[in-house]
Amino acid sequence: MVVNNIKRALQEILDFADVKINGNRPWDIQVHNNNFYSRVLTGGSLALGESYMDKWWDCKAVDELIYRILKAGLDKKVKGSKNLFWLFLKAKLTNRQAKSRAFIVGEKHYDIGNDLYKYMLDKRMNYSCAYWKNSKTLYKAQEAKLDLICQKLKLKPGMTVLDIGCGWGSFAKFAAEKYKVKVLGITISKEQVKLARKFCKGFDVEIRLQDYRNLKHKFDRVVSIGMFEHVGYKNYNKFFKIVNSCLKTDGLFLLHTIGTSISTISTEPWTDKYIFPNGMLPSAVQITKTYEGIFQLDDWHSFGVYYNPTLMAWYNNFNNNWSKLKNNYDKRFFRMWSYYLLSSAGSFRARHNHVWQIVLSKPGSQLKYQSVR
Repeated sequence: MVVNNIKRALQEILDFADVKINGNRPWDIQVHNNNFYSRVLTGGSLALGESYMDKWWDCKAVDELIYRILKAGLDKKVKGSKNLFWLFLKAKLTNRQAKSRAFIVGEKHYDIGNDLYKYMLDKRMNYSCAYWKNSKTLYKAQEAKLDLICQKLKLKPGMTVLDIGCGWGSFAKFAAEKYKVKVLGITISKEQVKLARKFCKGFDVEIRLQDYRNLKHKFDRVVSIGMFEHVGYKNYNKFFKIVNSCLKTDGLFLLHTIGTSISTISTEPWTDKYIFPNGMLPSAVQITKTYEGIFQLDDWHSFGVYYNPTLMAWYNNFNNNWSKLKNNYDKRFFRMWSYYLLSSAGSFRARHNHVWQIVLSKPGSQLKYQSVR
């Protein structure tokens, strides 16, 4: 009787998203453990993800399920208040992205295996949203994104470029190869450094294992692609000041980041625990407020609609290549990683998250900037 009442309560919430428990549509939830109902009602998004990892439920289209949940605003109805309160409290009382903690996400996420990312990403190993405007394949869409960034930065041969959060060197190599510039890339991942140095060998590229707070040199251009999500709201102002100090008088800075519509100071609990520890997504207000007086805005380009096909392409690559990866990762990891990619796709499909490319210059810069699309 108790289980039926809890199940009914959860079903009433799911009805707002047109999701049925044990229904026959791809986005319906198939429950294997009756404890699932109370676990999710009391634990929110953390419990939903963990119970999936524990095989308590399945769904043929997790991406579509999450899309419907977020579109209907069910994340606000079932919040898991204890988890959110704890993350909020830690974010308030501590600097979770302090310099002493800078390498945690590198170790926990980016260092888990270059083989995983090789099989999941495109052959240039871009780990950020692709630009699908005129492209039909992941590789072409990622190249289009890299070229778009180079055009927005107005790169010219001989320029010096700083790449903050360079990953496996995808942008650094592309810019050095196609635009004949000199690039310094920094990352907090030891595994990325190893592969990036091999990947960029023969080009005018230097890769360092380094936190952005140790930067001191001047560059013609600065770019940061998919790294700002690790900076944290307490460090935004300092981040912009450091970038400003690294940029020449008429230089340009391009910031490529995921963003959110509502200002927060912590991230979603499941993502924080299993995927990106100490991460958080900035809002537009948080960004503009913290660069005020440090930079002036030249361009703001939003194309989060393209992250859905990017994530689905990554999931298909990961799923199709699992036979080559399964000796290094267990079945629980497979479910965790699948949930990460598919739920992320659903969030962008619902426009719960966004992708922004922001071009900034120093106050008083005489560079006449024209937007590129």
